[in-house]
Amino acid sequence: MSTRSPDFTLAAGPTTVSARVLAAQGSPVTYHYDPAFLDRFRTLGDLVGKVYGTTNDIILMQGEAVLGLEAAVVATVRPGMKVINLANGPYGKGMGYWLVAHGAEVVEVETGFREVPTPEMIEAAVLANPDAEMLAVVHVETPCGTVSPLKEIGEICRRNGIVSLVDAVASLGGVEIQPDEWGLDICVSAPQKCLGGPSGMSLLAISQQAWDLIAKNPNAPRDSFLSILDWKSKWLEGGKFPYTPSVSDVYGVIAACEQVLEEGVAEAVRRHRRTAAASQAGVLAMGLELWPRDPATAANSATAVKLPDTLTDEQVRDHIRHRYGVMISGSLGAGNLVRIGHMGETARSLYPIIGLSALGRGLRDLGHDVNLGKGIDAAMAALSDAPNL
Repeated sequence: MSTRSPDFTLAAGPTTVSARVLAAQGSPVTYHYDPAFLDRFRTLGDLVGKVYGTTNDIILMQGEAVLGLEAAVVATVRPGMKVINLANGPYGKGMGYWLVAHGAEVVEVETGFREVPTPEMIEAAVLANPDAEMLAVVHVETPCGTVSPLKEIGEICRRNGIVSLVDAVASLGGVEIQPDEWGLDICVSAPQKCLGGPSGMSLLAISQQAWDLIAKNPNAPRDSFLSILDWKSKWLEGGKFPYTPSVSDVYGVIAACEQVLEEGVAEAVRRHRRTAAASQAGVLAMGLELWPRDPATAANSATAVKLPDTLTDEQVRDHIRHRYGVMISGSLGAGNLVRIGHMGETARSLYPIIGLSALGRGLRDLGHDVNLGKGIDAAMAALSDAPNL
């Protein structure tokens, strides 16, 4: 594969960032205890809370979202604690591995990687396990291109007194999420997906019910890179950092959050939904198949496309990148598929057309005929028929 930078990155994240975000990251680096930086860090917490639409505590951990997700697990899980885990994709399965590794008794709700659990399935699992204390869910499984019914999941957890742990990495800013209204206790997201920011930070929103659960765990880390409690006691309560944050990343994430809030979170979600509708309509019109069996469960963040059995995702991705300068994503173990990302800056009208064109031409080049013209026409129709989706 060529190492020349692609002309267009339509992957599942990190995504292209705006000139404003790049410029913010190029700001002078200040001492992290300079009053100006302390003020900017507090500002970032306020901005993240507004993007989430929550009054819950905001924890900003310096490290990609995997750090925040594992930190949430080790903070909450004590040996023998029962946790229901929705394992309908590679990230959901990975969450289960963490839960088991830290001593949880895990009840997995599995559907295969082309479906998502229904509210009825989830409620049945909760009622069958009245001693469960937490439920873990991946809101958007980008490897599968699916979105789970988070509103209903939150309501089920709240009705039954269960703490909800939500991987919102690929949903915040691009898919509706209402932590307070839906009763979501721990949400973990990141800037490099729908927010259109740089990778390198974990954005957590934590409810009082979640703090109460953490307080029951004698093994919750302290004086550790994984410690959420360190951030609570040192930053939220004391105004000090547990360790040195990346000043440049903070400035970039501030700019990304400001952009989303200036646009309006609801409008940003509509923009992602509209772009996804165009991409998905184009895939189907070309004669291809979406990876999610039910199109209603297809995510706003990335379109997952089932490949012909004669081709591999690596073949398709390498060819498209080399021939057309377009970088898309593979499957991450979900199956024989590729993913066209449309998040952040790439959730705009031009990009699904570029992604579909590159995919269609690439498949033709590799011997699999598709109706590219029909696909582009369907995508354009979806964009024009639903300008305010």
